[in-house]
Amino acid sequence: MAVLTEEQNMLRDAAKSWVQEKSPVTAFRKMRDSGAELGYDVAAWNEMAEMGWAGVIIPEEYGGSAFGYLSMGLVLEETGRTLTASPLLASALGAASALVLGGSEEQKQAWLPKIAAGEIVATLAVDEGPHHNPEKCETAFSGGKITGKKTFVLEGMAADLLVVSAKGPDGVGLYLVNADDAGVKRQRLQLADSRGAANIEFSGAAAEPLSGGFGTLEKTLDRARAGLSAEMLGAASQAFETTLDYLKTRVQFGQVIGSFQALQHRAAKMFTELELARSTVEAALTAIDNDSPDVPELVSLAKAKMGDTFHLVSNEMVQMHGGIGMTDAHDAGFFLKRARAAEAAFGNQAYHRDRYARINGY
Repeated sequence: MAVLTEEQNMLRDAAKSWVQEKSPVTAFRKMRDSGAELGYDVAAWNEMAEMGWAGVIIPEEYGGSAFGYLSMGLVLEETGRTLTASPLLASALGAASALVLGGSEEQKQAWLPKIAAGEIVATLAVDEGPHHNPEKCETAFSGGKITGKKTFVLEGMAADLLVVSAKGPDGVGLYLVNADDAGVKRQRLQLADSRGAANIEFSGAAAEPLSGGFGTLEKTLDRARAGLSAEMLGAASQAFETTLDYLKTRVQFGQVIGSFQALQHRAAKMFTELELARSTVEAALTAIDNDSPDVPELVSLAKAKMGDTFHLVSNEMVQMHGGIGMTDAHDAGFFLKRARAAEAAFGNQAYHRDRYARINGY
């Protein structure tokens, strides 16, 4: 486990306290049942922004706290534990990273303070098909305008600012598009995990380029992948702990089921996989903070490992709870659905194993 500073410990403890009190899984269930179009509770998001979470990675001169990516990972891990739905990953990490990495001074001044304050929601619009593939980009930028389509845009219905990948004169890069532009058309998607997402069509929408081309896109995506891995770690950890509590209390055939050796072995496997996954996630976030050259491989290692681990733990949560685990009345299904959606976002296990292999020359 990473050694945390006093400030990081305080941030994590504050996040833990808030999500347990204000945003438990019951709050997520209530949001889902209400059919909230944006896929999150706006009042809860406003509270998160007021606590400064939306500005954790944003430099101080633009209204943030410059706490870094490991610190943001600590917050996302706690929100993951209670399946808190919010634009924290899409806006305060993904889109904010793109602006920090590739924005001009004017662009940073215009957008980062608003993102840090939670006044606007921003998001990345990168994929164009059913699978994550940033290299494949048909969306085009020409004459100051963007034309094309993007799929599965996280927080796509809520976003005020879209950070869009498109082919320009120098190859694929990132562009800023105002979501209320007349050339932007959004279609709400209903995802298995009940989060907010949209397909978006651009027909001559005004756009401003960010600098750095495909390099900025890849760096931005790696930051989003690492942040999502931290959220997945929190959700998987909670799923394991809930299952472990059940093994210690459920009585079958006159004894606690946790006394059965086969279930003990399965619990031990989950525990060891979670510890390994935690080390990969923390290594990736720390590498980003240190601007290490091995960020891409460490991020792909973390996303692939975390995907496998969350998949395993969410499956076991349902199975070990037996019949009740199969019903909507129990929370197990929420964790399983979140696992599947999170695995696919920003590249699944197959994508990141392949990327890791290519980086290392396999």
